[in-house]
Amino acid sequence: MKSPLSLFVTACLAASALPAQALDILPGLWEFESKGVVAGGQPIPNMQEVMAQMQKLPPEQRKAMEDMLTQQGLQMGDKGVRACLSAEQVKSQALPFQDDRPGCNQEVTERSEQLWKFRFHCPDSQGEGETRFASAREFTTVVNIVTAGKSGVTHMESHARWVGDDCGGLEASQGNR
Repeated sequence: MKSPLSLFVTACLAASALPAQALDILPGLWEFESKGVVAGGQPIPNMQEVMAQMQKLPPEQRKAMEDMLTQQGLQMGDKGVRACLSAEQVKSQALPFQDDRPGCNQEVTERSEQLWKFRFHCPDSQGEGETRFASAREFTTVVNIVTAGKSGVTHMESHARWVGDDCGGLEASQGNR
């Protein structure tokens, strides 16, 4: 079984999945906070619990977890996982967290100014969700995923908020790796 931190990071990435195009959100540093994550009927710890668990890890394990996030263009934030969205990504609407694995596709099934509904299908999972845009600085996403060979549905909710223009040393995410 995956550790709570691994499940949390996976949940953040999946729950933060945006449809292939996005409204006029701001470029810069974004923080994605997952909540209400349930995988196979089991709740996943909230961000504060995950951060507390991470602090208890031996320094080399904590660094390994931080390095794993960095390799994916992510870092731990105050309330969630942070990612940098470049001006080019926002303008071209080429945003991170889309599953670029062979055989995966995603489509927007309904689109309005404040709401996008989408579905996706990969060889090992499929699901659907919706993203509600509150403003150029905030949106929420709800995703339900069914994974092949596993019982139960994974339900994830996330809240994304714009932190600021400056991404610091974090490079713009290039999608799932």
